[in-house]
Amino acid sequence: MKDKVVLVVGGAGSIGAVSAKRFAELGARIAISHRDAPDETAAAATVVQSLPGDGHATLIADVAQTTTLTALRAEIERRFGRLDILINAAGFTKPVPHADLDALDDDLIDRMFAVNWRGQFAAIRTFAPLLKASGDGLVVSISSIAGTNGIGSSIAYCAVKAGIDVMTKSLARVLAPEVRVLAVAPGVVDTGFVPGRGADFNAKTATTTPLKRIATAEDIASAILACATQLGFATGTTFVVDGGRSL
Repeated sequence: MKDKVVLVVGGAGSIGAVSAKRFAELGARIAISHRDAPDETAAAATVVQSLPGDGHATLIADVAQTTTLTALRAEIERRFGRLDILINAAGFTKPVPHADLDALDDDLIDRMFAVNWRGQFAAIRTFAPLLKASGDGLVVSISSIAGTNGIGSSIAYCAVKAGIDVMTKSLARVLAPEVRVLAVAPGVVDTGFVPGRGADFNAKTATTTPLKRIATAEDIASAILACATQLGFATGTTFVVDGGRSL
């Protein structure tokens, strides 16, 4: 990864932060994007300060606002002059019982798709020229087993993750051969991503998972890193990293 430039969209989150560290340890220069909010700014700064090596940066962008992604691309070009890897780690969810159809209102559905699907596509669309110019570009998006088993924090969340998988296939065709497009699909991960899920939920889930534990952010970051360093002939594929939970 020496001299490679990696953009982690949503790099202040657990999976994004660990991924940034793993790439930096191999010599990459890291750009972490985050929304213009005090807590996210502080979190992103903490991540960058912890990275080995130098030449890293925190930059502002909101995947739900394409104009900010365009500005981010210009800043990436100015600071780094290139982009080799895009990691789509931005996203959010809100638990809604699947049987409570009224609770999944239009505003939440629209927001789920704007951030978790349209935002990922917009990031890839924005940075495709730079990734193509590298000659060996890579996109890794965060999917979920919810996209295939229909079990997740809400029906809308399942739908957007299924959309990520389809988008991965479609873009892998059109961006080849200069850019590979992959996704990593976790099951339950030991992070604070899903509001309201705590130790009790994690412990119960671990007992019903074949490997008898839930994933760590490090597990998912390892899979993302493998996409860049070990799986050079793979594209259009979603790799499931769930300890066998989807079996």
